[in-house]
Amino acid sequence: MERGLKDYAFLVLKGMGMGAADVVPGVSGGTIAFIVGIYDELINSIKSINGKSLKLFFTGKFAAFWKMINGNFLFSILLGIGISVFSLAKIITWLLVEHPILVWSFFFGLVLASTWFVAKDIKGWNWKTILGFVVGVVIAFYITVATPAETPSYLWFIFLCGAIAICAMILPGISGSFILVLLGKYFFIMDAVKTFDLVIIAVFGAGAVVGITSFSRVLSYALKHVRNITLAVLSGFMLGSLNKVWPWKEQITTVVDGHDLMIENNILPNQYIVEAVVLMLVGFFMVYFLEKLSMKVSK
Repeated sequence: MERGLKDYAFLVLKGMGMGAADVVPGVSGGTIAFIVGIYDELINSIKSINGKSLKLFFTGKFAAFWKMINGNFLFSILLGIGISVFSLAKIITWLLVEHPILVWSFFFGLVLASTWFVAKDIKGWNWKTILGFVVGVVIAFYITVATPAETPSYLWFIFLCGAIAICAMILPGISGSFILVLLGKYFFIMDAVKTFDLVIIAVFGAGAVVGITSFSRVLSYALKHVRNITLAVLSGFMLGSLNKVWPWKEQITTVVDGHDLMIENNILPNQYIVEAVVLMLVGFFMVYFLEKLSMKVSK
């Protein structure tokens, strides 16, 4: 696909959207990738980083390597993600503490609309797609109610966390950040990002590279050969994850990874109801707007 400077600028913005979502425990960057129409290209581009392409790199054929892995596309997306993660980490964590109901309301509307957006791409519902959808809902819901664990901070475990979290990040509806919460390493990694701890960032990043290049092959195969069932599972993931982004919660404090962590239980709406509904609608219609914008840009 031939792209100009304007197209790559839009890709950076899409990457920024993915990065912003990945910072929030409960929201997936994969969801944003689906909304803005780059999910399949992203998975296939990551998949192309294999033995054949690496051979080109290590034999000095850098231009051929870059073209084979769709390097301009991947660089633009990663640049956008990086800008968001390093610039928005402090802002989003502050908003989640100071204005949680309003932030979760926006993302609730966004994820709800995304569920519809992915599900409408399924060409024909049958018992297989319905079963896949139900399985996705159950898995995502279970993840949202699982209890965070106390875990070690050895570098090998940080590597493993990177590999697991990145797989979740590219799955719509499953939040890589929330997986880090369950693994007891969300605050640890966020602190490393905010203090620019290069060792932790490098080890975590190495794990992410190994995880995403391996898992992308599975996803690429599934989207190519059993697309409808795969989309049904992914839309189920999104619907099940709504339990995590429900705005109204009561909180119980526990200690995980040396930090006070709030265990949340959903409750009925009790405050900021009008503002929350407005922000849900904003999130919902933003998905519609982004879909139309992506279709227009891709033409």
